[in-house]
Amino acid sequence: MTPGGPMKDCEYSQISTHSSSSPMESPHKKKKKATSKRKWEVFPGRNKFFCNGRIMMARQTGVFYLTLVLILVTSGLFFAFDCPYLSDQITPAIPAVGAILFFFVLGTLLRTSFSDPGVLPRATPDEAADLERQIGNTEEMANGSSSGGYRPPPRTKEVLINGQTVKLKYCFTCKIFRPPRASHCSLCDNCVERFDHHCPWVGNCVGKRNYRFFYMFILSLSFLTVFIFAFVITHVILRSQQTGFLNALKDSPASVLEAVVCFFSVWSIVGLSGFHTYLISSNQTTNEDIKGSWSNKRGKENFNPYSYGNIFTNCCSALCGPLSPSLIDRRGFIQPDTPQPVTPSNGITMYGATQSQSNMGTEVRLTR
Repeated sequence: MTPGGPMKDCEYSQISTHSSSSPMESPHKKKKKATSKRKWEVFPGRNKFFCNGRIMMARQTGVFYLTLVLILVTSGLFFAFDCPYLSDQITPAIPAVGAILFFFVLGTLLRTSFSDPGVLPRATPDEAADLERQIGNTEEMANGSSSGGYRPPPRTKEVLINGQTVKLKYCFTCKIFRPPRASHCSLCDNCVERFDHHCPWVGNCVGKRNYRFFYMFILSLSFLTVFIFAFVITHVILRSQQTGFLNALKDSPASVLEAVVCFFSVWSIVGLSGFHTYLISSNQTTNEDIKGSWSNKRGKENFNPYSYGNIFTNCCSALCGPLSPSLIDRRGFIQPDTPQPVTPSNGITMYGATQSQSNMGTEVRLTR
C-alpha cells in the first residue's frame, strides 16, 4: 500500500469563508441553492424531453403530430356524423366498439412515442479510456508483442450465442461495444438496445422497451381503420337506399372524406402489421431483416440464434416478457462527483455510465 493511500478514499469539501448567506439561513433555502441539474437537461442525444424528463421523444416530431391529427380528425368525424345514424339504424354497439378501439390506439401511440426505447448510456471519458486500454493490452498479448507503436482498438468483437457467432461493433460516438441486436440511430444519436427502426410516424425510435407498444399500436390501428371504413360504407349504402346515391354523398360529405383517408391508408397500415407479425413470429427485428443478418444466402450454417424455434414462444417473448427498466436514469440528479459531459477531438459529446463491457455472459474473442 502506498503512503497516503487511505487518504485517497477520503474527500473533503472546501468551506468558503466569503459566503453571503447568514448562519441562521433556513435549510430549505440552502437545499434550493444546492439543487443539481437533472440528467435529461444535459443528455447528449438528439432528443426532446417534457414534463421534467418524464416524456422522451426524438427532435423531429412533425410527422408524429400529423399521425395524431389524422387519427383524431378521422375518428372525430366518424363519431360525430356516422355513429348517430348507425347507432339508430343498426346497433348502439358500433360507437361503443369504435370508442374502445380509438382509446386503445391513442394509448399505445402515446406510450410508444413518449417512452425511452432502450437507449444505452454512453461511456464516461475514464471508462472509454479504460476500455481502449484493455483492448490494446489484449491485442498486444494476441500478437505476442508488449512494445511497439500505438494501434487503434479493433472495431468488432465476436460473441457466441446459442452456437451462432455474432459480431459486436464498437460505437465511436458512445464509446462502447454495442450489445447484441443494438444499433446506433443516426437521427437520435443514441445506441438503442434491440434496435428495430426509427419511426417518424411515432416520433421516436422503436427498440427493446417500446416495441410491444408499437406493435399493438399498428395492429389496433389496422382494426380501427378497417372498422371505420366498413361502417362508413355501410352508412352511405343505407342512406343511398333511402335518398339515392348522389343525395347520400351530398348529405354526408364527412363520410366521403373518412372513406378516402381510410382507403389510402389501410393498405400500408395492414401491410405493416403483417410484416411485424412475421418479425415477431420469427423473433427478428426490422434492422436484422433488412440487412439479411440471418438469411440463408450468407451460408447454410447461418441461423437466427434468438429464435426459440416456436412461433408461440417467440410471440410471448416479444409481447409478454418483463419490461426492462430504463438504463439512462434521465430524471436522476447529477451528483457533484459525476463526470460532466466532455467533447472529444471528434466533436462528439459524451455523458453517462455504461455497464461493464466484460460481463456480458458470452464467449468473446477479438478480431482484427
